[in-house]
Amino acid sequence: MEDNFTLRYLPLFNKEITTARDYIAKTLENPLAAMRLVEDTEKAIFKRLANPLSFKPYHSKKYRKHPYYCIYVKNYVVFYVVIGNVMEVRRFIHSKRDLENLV
Repeated sequence: MEDNFTLRYLPLFNKEITTARDYIAKTLENPLAAMRLVEDTEKAIFKRLANPLSFKPYHSKKYRKHPYYCIYVKNYVVFYVVIGNVMEVRRFIHSKRDLENLV
């Protein structure tokens, strides 16, 4: 039996990906790279939506009712949880940041 998962984005994820996109497009003056990052992130999320629980949970020191899972996209990490049949995308963080203290 195959589960059908629905997708939900938290506002924090939307804010973080928009900030990254704007930084790349405006500060680094590379709008094409910014657009590719957003497109690659969307593709990776939709690909994972088919079976979001088939990957190893993110190891964290914090207890969570719903474990975090990761998707790596270029230099960024997308964090999501699965609640019932909902894949909830929560964070979009540069991989060089202190992930343990941010998620």
